[in-house]
Amino acid sequence: MSWTLNPNVVRRGPLPKAVSAIMGRDAHREARAEIESWPGYRATPLLSANRLASRLGLGSVFVKDESGRFGLGSFKALGGAYGVRHVTRGRGGGGVTVTCASDGNHGRAVAWGARMFGCDAVIYLPTHVTEARADAIRSYGARVVRVDGEYDDAVEQADRDARRNGWTVISDTSYEGYMEIPRVVMVGYTIMVEEALNALRAWRPIREYDPPTHLLPPDPTDRAAAQATAGAAAPTHVFIQGGVGGLAAAVIGHLWEALGPDRPVAVIVEPAEADGLLRSARAGKPEASRGSLHTIMAGLSCREISPLAWEVVGAGAHAFMTVADEGVPGVMRAAAGGAMGPPFEGGESGVAGLLGLIEVARDGERRRAIGLDERSRVLVFNTEGATDPGWYGRIVRGGGA
Repeated sequence: MSWTLNPNVVRRGPLPKAVSAIMGRDAHREARAEIESWPGYRATPLLSANRLASRLGLGSVFVKDESGRFGLGSFKALGGAYGVRHVTRGRGGGGVTVTCASDGNHGRAVAWGARMFGCDAVIYLPTHVTEARADAIRSYGARVVRVDGEYDDAVEQADRDARRNGWTVISDTSYEGYMEIPRVVMVGYTIMVEEALNALRAWRPIREYDPPTHLLPPDPTDRAAAQATAGAAAPTHVFIQGGVGGLAAAVIGHLWEALGPDRPVAVIVEPAEADGLLRSARAGKPEASRGSLHTIMAGLSCREISPLAWEVVGAGAHAFMTVADEGVPGVMRAAAGGAMGPPFEGGESGVAGLLGLIEVARDGERRRAIGLDERSRVLVFNTEGATDPGWYGRIVRGGGA
C-alpha cells in the first residue's frame, strides 16, 4: 500500500472561489431539480456498516450504496445522463450524437441518457472491458466501438472521431479545450453526496427509528452501534475512489460547499497499478500513472487524471493511497454476506473505498496521521454493484477473481 499526505491541502476555511466556480451550490441545485424529475428517481440507501465500525474501533461507518441507481448499477447514471441532458436541452435530441470513452459504467449511463433524451450514442471501450458490460451498453441502443488499447487510447479516439463527425463528447475526463461538459458531469455526481448528508441528518437511535424510504436502520441486534450513530449530522472522514478524479472532485467539492470548515478529512483510494492521483499529489501537479493499469477494479483503470478535477482534489484531499487487487474479493464477499452490517452488492470498483478504510484503520501510524479513532464517523461510497453479473458471481459465490 502506497500512502502520501497532501502537502498542499487547504486545511481550514470555506470553499475557495476557484473551486466554487466548478462545483458551486447553484449548479448543484440546477442538477438536483433536473435529475429528481427523471422517471424512476429515488435516493439510494445509506447503510450503517456497524459491525465493521465495531471491528475497526470507529464510531460509525456509513455506506452510500449506488448499486441500484436508476437500474444501471452505478453512480455514473447521475453524471453521464445529466451531461447528455445538458447538450440536448433547448435543441432536442434529433440529429445529435453523443459519444464517450468508458470502462463500462459511464458508457452505460451515456447510452441510457441518449435513449431517454432522443439522441444517438457511440461508446468507445478499451480492451479490458468485458463483453457483458459492452452488451449492457448496446441494450440501450448505443453503438459500441472497441479500441485496441487502454482507457486513455479510447478517450483519444472518441475525441478524434467526434471532431471529424460533429459529435459531442460526454465525459468527466477533462483535457485542453474540453472543460465545460466534464464540469457538468461532475456536478451531476453531487446529487448522491447531498442525499448522503440528508440521510445522516435524519439518522436516529434504533428505539426512535421511523424509516424514511431511502434510509435503512442499523442492525437492531447491535444496540451500542445504533446508539453510536445517533445524531451523526456530518462525517468526520470520507474515503473516495480515484479514477480520473471526477468522483473525488464531486464528493470533496460538495462536502466542502455544504460543511465549510467542518468538511471531513478526505482520503483518495486507487489501485496500485492506476495511481495517477497519488503521483499527482507527490508532484504537486497532474501526473500520469506509470502502472500497468491491469486491475480487478476496472472502473478505476485510468492512466491520465482530469486537470479540472485536480483543481478540486489537489486542494481538498488530505491523503492519497493505493490498494492491491488481492484485497478486493474479500471485501466484496463481506459486503454481500452482511459481515459489515446490512448486506449490499458491492462491485469490484465499488468497494475500493471500503478496502482503503479497512487498511488505514488497521495501520496505527496512518490511522493517527488522519485522526481516525473511536469517535470518527466515516462515509464511503459503494459506487457500483454487479455491473458484470457473471464476473461478480464468480468472485462472491465462487471464491475466485
